[in-house]
Amino acid sequence: MTIRSLLFLVLPFAAGLANADEVNIYTARHYPGDDELYAKFTEHTGIEVNVVDGKGDALLERIKAEGEKSPADIFITVDAGRLWAAEQAGIFAPAESEVLIESVPAEFRHPDNLWFGITKRARLIFYSKERVDPENLSTYQNLADPEWKDRILIRSSSNVYNQSLLGMIIAEEGPEGAEQWAAGVVKNFARKPQSNDTGQLRAVAAGLGDVAVANHYYYVRLMLSDKTEDLEVIENVGIFFPNQGEGEGGAHVNISGAGMVKGAPHPEAAIKFLEFLTSPEAQEILALGNAEFPVNPNATIPEVLETFVFEENDTPSSVIGENNPEAIRIFDRVGWR
Repeated sequence: MTIRSLLFLVLPFAAGLANADEVNIYTARHYPGDDELYAKFTEHTGIEVNVVDGKGDALLERIKAEGEKSPADIFITVDAGRLWAAEQAGIFAPAESEVLIESVPAEFRHPDNLWFGITKRARLIFYSKERVDPENLSTYQNLADPEWKDRILIRSSSNVYNQSLLGMIIAEEGPEGAEQWAAGVVKNFARKPQSNDTGQLRAVAAGLGDVAVANHYYYVRLMLSDKTEDLEVIENVGIFFPNQGEGEGGAHVNISGAGMVKGAPHPEAAIKFLEFLTSPEAQEILALGNAEFPVNPNATIPEVLETFVFEENDTPSSVIGENNPEAIRIFDRVGWR
């Protein structure tokens, strides 16, 4: 049976007294199917799963504060930038496993096996079907062109998804080119950055701007909704896969990921859990829970994503994470708030 605990409660175990047949998960993923995933792992291995839910940054701070006494075996978070922050905090230990290396392509895992991607999410371009001809869309870089002045909708620079998008552009264009791009996009804002990705899609439908940047699954959630207002957004907003031309690099893909915590009280169970997360069975549960793409190429993608066929950018997630501090500095310099 899975035990869930709110972040502010003390877990009902201590590292020195923990049952050998359990694994303790600190997770920032909270999607349908999570409980099924943990139950399947216990069914396959006999290892009980104890869970602490919370936001990624808060969970990281908790693990740091707990130090060597932390009961955490696994830390799960979203975005390469947050994985990089956890890596820099020194909370991860290498998980040596041929199964993991075979299951997760190199670009979606840490080069020293400190963390492994478990799902993929694409950051795409969305447009008004009424006011934008998709033939005029092409790349992320194109969004900095003057033709899009007063037309771009996007979140704040404090959003880690945008930081990772810029991290990819730094890798592709260099810091100078990335700064020129960011400055151009700022000049093209339709409004001051605000709200979340769903808010950007709703704003396009409402005529507050013509083009938005958002993660793909926010659009899918609206597609699957039974609410009239959500379906009206889908009726009025189209999806565009950027950077698909020859030499354009492919669309930006980010990850959610997991790693074994340094000093994990149950290291063998932790590695078994990571291996299970990247197995085709678990990958399909994870992907379906938030309409994401599995990282394991042998896993089946959710049916709702079967038409989402596009070339992915192959910049390693580890490089995107390493570029996070520079991305934040660039955003600050160009006034992207």
